[in-house]
Amino acid sequence: MKSQNRALCVDLDGTLLRSDILYESLLALLARNPLYVFLLPFWLLGGKAAVKRQLASRVQLPADTLPYDERVLEILRTTTQRPRVLCTASDQLLVQPIADHLGLFEEVIASDGHTNLSGHNKGKALAERFGERGFDYMGNGRVDLQVWAHAGGAIVVNNGERLARDAARHTEVLAHLPARNGGLLTWIKALRIYQWLKNLLVLVPLLTAHRFLEPAAVLDAGIAFLAFGLCASGVYLLNDLLDLTPDRMHARKRKRPFAAGTLPLLHGLLVAPLLTVLGFALAWLCSPAFAGVLLCYYVMTLAYSLKLKRIVMIDVVLLAALYTVRIIGGTVAIGSELSFWLLAFSMFVFLSLAMLKRYTELAAALASGKEMAIGRGYAVADLPLVQSLGAAAGYIGVLVFALYINSPESLELYSNPKVLWLLCPMLLYWISRMWIVSHRGDMDDDPIVFAAMDRVSQVVIALCVVIVLAAI
Repeated sequence: MKSQNRALCVDLDGTLLRSDILYESLLALLARNPLYVFLLPFWLLGGKAAVKRQLASRVQLPADTLPYDERVLEILRTTTQRPRVLCTASDQLLVQPIADHLGLFEEVIASDGHTNLSGHNKGKALAERFGERGFDYMGNGRVDLQVWAHAGGAIVVNNGERLARDAARHTEVLAHLPARNGGLLTWIKALRIYQWLKNLLVLVPLLTAHRFLEPAAVLDAGIAFLAFGLCASGVYLLNDLLDLTPDRMHARKRKRPFAAGTLPLLHGLLVAPLLTVLGFALAWLCSPAFAGVLLCYYVMTLAYSLKLKRIVMIDVVLLAALYTVRIIGGTVAIGSELSFWLLAFSMFVFLSLAMLKRYTELAAALASGKEMAIGRGYAVADLPLVQSLGAAAGYIGVLVFALYINSPESLELYSNPKVLWLLCPMLLYWISRMWIVSHRGDMDDDPIVFAAMDRVSQVVIALCVVIVLAAI
């Protein structure tokens, strides 16, 4: 039978779709309610097909936002003279909306809650439907070799030469579309290494406690920095996995590796806990007390990612607290005493920056004609209020610092504390400028990272360090 007379059967996960519906539906369910994780073992007793049906009956995946492989779509668009069949082990309840959205298939064959249509089962079903060698099959994994054993031709997608050679032992390989998954640079992007700049806050106590010349303290602070970084990257991965749908609706976040399908979801599910364990191992090496602080940070970050980031005002207060916890962690790591003044100053300033982040997101939503910020509890109408609250918090932070200058703690710690007054106009200028930049639409949605990359902010930070050193 000639190829043009055979049905073209296309796999979904990893082939048509640069993702996996099983993991997509699982993550969507856990994002809605993490407690469902305790039901998974009971669902597994019914088999894999039953698990897929349980997930599919509880979630909906927007078909228009999923990451499709354009190469496969192009083949489907240009194939009009023979039946096109979407044949997948994913559940029918989630697959049919995808087929309806694309409008490129005449038939859908999928798991039904009883039979898991994968490997041998898929090959048998297609052979019964179209006859032995009566169909071409497009797939991406070694499990598809059991399907190609019945197929008249194979199209190997998103895999290497070895799978293509193995497929050729079963049938004729009509085409090979190599994988386009990301490498090291993609993982660096997923881990958001640039966000580790925030963890430089753990080094602040070295400066404020005047212990930056003590090798032991510097080493402990360095370990704390690395521990926070590993733990934070683990949370970033988890956050991206749980926010797949909202990220795909965001103009910039849709390019994140998991949302775009350039990294497998399963790899993220494995790497996220590994990084977290490594982070806590380093934290314990530093001190058990610091490990306790890191645990508080992790729990707070997890609560933020799962739920609290969608609750108005609680989200920004928690963000400010997460920045402050980094300073607390740095203090505990080097064995210094916590400073009331430093904590109060940090909380207000970081609340201002957290509000600034929300303001930037709302401004972007306004520019795109939306009424609400995606995945947040804020409306575009809240812009003026968010701006006034954020600016006020920043100025209160400067006021706290001004009161600190004449405090007994300052007089004891600095030989010339009056020099610190020079910091007040510097801070007022910097906070005001940050808000003006955001108001003009020139800021990224993360002000901490923006400040680290912004030349003016770098100069201000350097001058502030010089002033502090001059006051010692």
